[in-house]
Amino acid sequence: MNFIFLSPNFPKTYYHFTQCLKNNGVTTLGIGDEPYDQLSQECRDSLVEYYKVSSLENYDEVYRAVAFFAFKYGKIDWLETNNEYWLLRDAQLRTDFNVTTGLQNQNIDGIKYKSKMKEYYAKAGVPTARYHLVDTLEGGLAFVQEAGYPVIVKPDNGVGAAATYKLRNEEELRNFYANLPEVQYVMEEFINGSIVSYDGICDSNRDIIFETCHFYTEPVMDVVNKGLELCYYSRKQIPEELRDAGRRTIKAFDSNSRFFHCEFFVLNEDKAGLGKKGDIFGLEVNMRPPGGYTPDMMNYANDIDVYQIWADMVCHDKGFFDPEHRPYAAVYGSQRKGKNYAHTREDIFARYGQNIVMYEEMPEVLASAMGDHAYMARFATDEELHEFLNYVIEKKEG
Repeated sequence: MNFIFLSPNFPKTYYHFTQCLKNNGVTTLGIGDEPYDQLSQECRDSLVEYYKVSSLENYDEVYRAVAFFAFKYGKIDWLETNNEYWLLRDAQLRTDFNVTTGLQNQNIDGIKYKSKMKEYYAKAGVPTARYHLVDTLEGGLAFVQEAGYPVIVKPDNGVGAAATYKLRNEEELRNFYANLPEVQYVMEEFINGSIVSYDGICDSNRDIIFETCHFYTEPVMDVVNKGLELCYYSRKQIPEELRDAGRRTIKAFDSNSRFFHCEFFVLNEDKAGLGKKGDIFGLEVNMRPPGGYTPDMMNYANDIDVYQIWADMVCHDKGFFDPEHRPYAAVYGSQRKGKNYAHTREDIFARYGQNIVMYEEMPEVLASAMGDHAYMARFATDEELHEFLNYVIEKKEG
């Protein structure tokens, strides 16, 4: 099997994907714009061959790299980045080289454009927030008449919470239209809900191989725009209503043989015309691993190797692990520079050193979304997890 992995060096932990593929006997071929000698040793060791391009944004150059590998090694069986930013690039290359193990141009829209996702959620029987494709000020005002303030505006084709804003009144709405971005935006009614994600790996029939869930204390939009701490956690058991909505969603989307990250709202209160407290609403679907160090968090929570599970899905269309073994609840908590925290890093390690499985000072490019100082820990109970999280983000009085 010939597998091309684009940008195998970013994020830096992604060498685990190619490493596990290579361990399974796959011919792992990398294409990236980083010089070979600047790749980590682990990344270099995980690849049979690496082709450097001047920029992954240059389609012709990347096309020639794929063509070179196809000439040298034969038909390309898989082509992947596991990175949301390159979804359209992946689909175009698969289309051009007839790689049928992933999404091609004709079926990429449903997981790339937020407005198109609504159709698939409807197919799954999962409700979503009302929305409007941003066009004119008059159209926006008419939508607000129906949905009320605040509203959320975000790129129809966007990564994460980038360029996402909450408009609270007509003045902010008019200002948004006065400075309307050139890209297509979506306007959605605001949902007062907690964000949860349903994450995992499915096989070629969209049946679940591995599944878990994560709960976010604040929306990523607010973490980025307001400088809040990113904090989220997994539970040992997936709530049954979330599992049901997640599985129906995966069946409805073009999700064959994928790592997936599905985001949902759980209503915090009743809302007329929308639903009851506790109801689940679809937010968006990403056919990639959840961001940051979440795959590693899955490993620590479940004593597994999701990179190997993914590689086994690629090679065997199944996993070789015990899905019932879920010994820990895991948590990611962060601190930001310039805030007056009650507890230092030394305090946190003195109290929770036996539970902490990772600590990292985040690079500036990731700090706005992930915090400056990141802690990951695991606990036998949810109660211990929340005590840890409160301890990390507690501020000094005054």
